[in-house]
Amino acid sequence: MLQAPPIAELDAAALQAAVTVGLTAVAAALYRRYRKPYFAWFTVAFALYVLRLAVIVAFVLTAAPAWLYWHQVATGWTAVALLWGALQFSRPLAFRAVWWLALLFPVVWSYVAIYLLDSFLWAALPAVGFLSFVTAWSGVIFLRHWRRTRMPSAAFLGGSLVLWAVHHLDYPFLRARGAWVPWGYYLDIAFLLLVGAGLLFLVLDDVRGGLRAMMSLVEPPGAHGTVRNVHDLLTRAAMLPAATGAAIFSPGGAVQGVGACASWASGDLPPGIPDLIREVTNSDRPHVDSGDASPTGPARAVAYRAALPIPRQTGERQVLVVTGETRHPFTALDDEYLVALGRQIGEALDSAELNDRLSARTAELSRLSVRMIEQHEEERRRISLELHDETAQVFSAVKLQLGVLRERSSGAMADGIGTALQLVDQGMRSIRSVTELLRPAALDDLGLVPALRSLAQEFEQSTGIEVRMDASVVPVDLPPDAELVLFRAMQEGLSNVVRHAHARLVEVRLAGEGNNLVLTLADDGVGGRDAPDIDVLQREGHLGLAGMRERLATVGGRLVVGRGSLGGLQLNVTVPARATGGA
Repeated sequence: MLQAPPIAELDAAALQAAVTVGLTAVAAALYRRYRKPYFAWFTVAFALYVLRLAVIVAFVLTAAPAWLYWHQVATGWTAVALLWGALQFSRPLAFRAVWWLALLFPVVWSYVAIYLLDSFLWAALPAVGFLSFVTAWSGVIFLRHWRRTRMPSAAFLGGSLVLWAVHHLDYPFLRARGAWVPWGYYLDIAFLLLVGAGLLFLVLDDVRGGLRAMMSLVEPPGAHGTVRNVHDLLTRAAMLPAATGAAIFSPGGAVQGVGACASWASGDLPPGIPDLIREVTNSDRPHVDSGDASPTGPARAVAYRAALPIPRQTGERQVLVVTGETRHPFTALDDEYLVALGRQIGEALDSAELNDRLSARTAELSRLSVRMIEQHEEERRRISLELHDETAQVFSAVKLQLGVLRERSSGAMADGIGTALQLVDQGMRSIRSVTELLRPAALDDLGLVPALRSLAQEFEQSTGIEVRMDASVVPVDLPPDAELVLFRAMQEGLSNVVRHAHARLVEVRLAGEGNNLVLTLADDGVGGRDAPDIDVLQREGHLGLAGMRERLATVGGRLVVGRGSLGGLQLNVTVPARATGGA
């Protein structure tokens, strides 16, 4: 007659079965959501664990050796399924013949232990050692992943499995003899819950890591700035957790790579890479391929190769490949997310390429603007010289001849010639004024400071606006083109005072500051309340300050417009200088 089974053991086994059924459902849901093979194997492992519990309950109720035999087999298969899931998590592997031995060991040894051996200890030790070894191996896989990626969830899961492996060792000495009933079941429940929590934490870490990967590839990561070009993108991709290199394949066979993929640019591609690129290009879907696991293979250090299609608006689509020493960094992310990531990368590259084109066009326009200003100044200089050397000389000759004729004439004729002489003098003054505007002769003849003082005096005389000028410290080795730019800046600044400021006083200061020469113009007019935006003025057709800024750019100078100490507008004009001295 069978002895009644202990109620506490059956209750504990039922609770453990319920918990394990829940974990099986969680693992199945994760597989359905992410379609990763290791989630499927974790589902199988938990399902086998449920089967193991059902068999042990049957053994407790019947004491039939057959149920004990199948309990040992289910336990071994559970451990093998868990180990295979951990290995699939670490890197995609193909099932090999050696794994049949792992599956056959529980079948064979359980038969030997249950039906052939009389010693319980010798029957239990090999099975328990196998179970503990396989569970510890699974934990070490996750701990190695933590060492490579520093994911806390991997350390949590790996540590839980290693502790569970240690707990398995008490079976021959305590649990099988009834010493830990029902506490052994409760410990197993605790470890099951820890493993399930570790898997969920691992998914969360993967999703968070994938989001960080996307942000690092397509958005400004602090001091790194935005993606500027393909090399910048590859450098960021190679910095992903456990990544060893990255490469991007363009249509026509062009390859750029960094890190472990740097040699791919010369055509030295590992086996399988061309097929991987073709598959991703044809399917327009992301793909992950394991590296060559053979010890002599050229890609033996590559545990994964994750390939993403990158659609481009500015050209044909490209393919990004990231290689690494552990599983790919997008493990828990589904294909739709990876497709979106590829689109984001493509948009970032398109934006970088357009920015490069815009920068090149802006630089080209800037060079053209500088060249036009230089040609403009050359033309002004040429016209000024022609007016001074030819037209003014002709007027002088005409004046001389008219003077001779007036001396020989009398009456009305002499008066008419005198009027003509006055018109010639007026014309000569106009020519001198025009030549001064075209090219200030004082600048060529006397230098920068006297030319600026002369300009200030003429402005004061013609407008009645007081000009206070301070030019105590000026460079002695300023390039001629920089002198001309400063003169034009002061000319334009004073012109703006007349047109817009309604000022009564202008202060002009010329001084050296470090390696620069600074010309400051400040007035007491009405323009200082809101400093004008030069770009807005340029769009509205007011080109004075914009032209001044462009002239300054030709000599490496800059213009700052703001509110001055006198209450009106202030212009700060800065140009590079090579030396300073007094004047």
